[in-house]
Amino acid sequence: MDSLEYYGYHPQDIYFQQDNDPKHTSKLAKQWFKDNNFKCDHTFNWPSQSPDLNPIEHIWHHLKLKLSAYDTRAKGVHELWNRVEKEWSTFTAKDSVIALQNACFCEPLPFVVPNI
Repeated sequence: MDSLEYYGYHPQDIYFQQDNDPKHTSKLAKQWFKDNNFKCDHTFNWPSQSPDLNPIEHIWHHLKLKLSAYDTRAKGVHELWNRVEKEWSTFTAKDSVIALQNACFCEPLPFVVPNI
């Protein structure tokens, strides 16, 4: 929320690109958007975690690989968060380009974008 304010945006100016992952369609998530004045009336009828439709999934995959390389599991939320922040800070512009190059920008799938 602070980032939006910093850049002069209001929650009503933002559209979230969300798929049908249960985390996005849960009552808790919907309530958060409502409580924070985001207009988020729907999610796209996309398969959840589809890298073909949402390139950020390639970034999440890369982050998960880095986190799984640790010898031990995180001993709680704080340690996990510290690891996430550490690994996230190592991402470069080149990593982002590679992730986008790995994305499959193919023709719209009929079950996702009907009547094309």
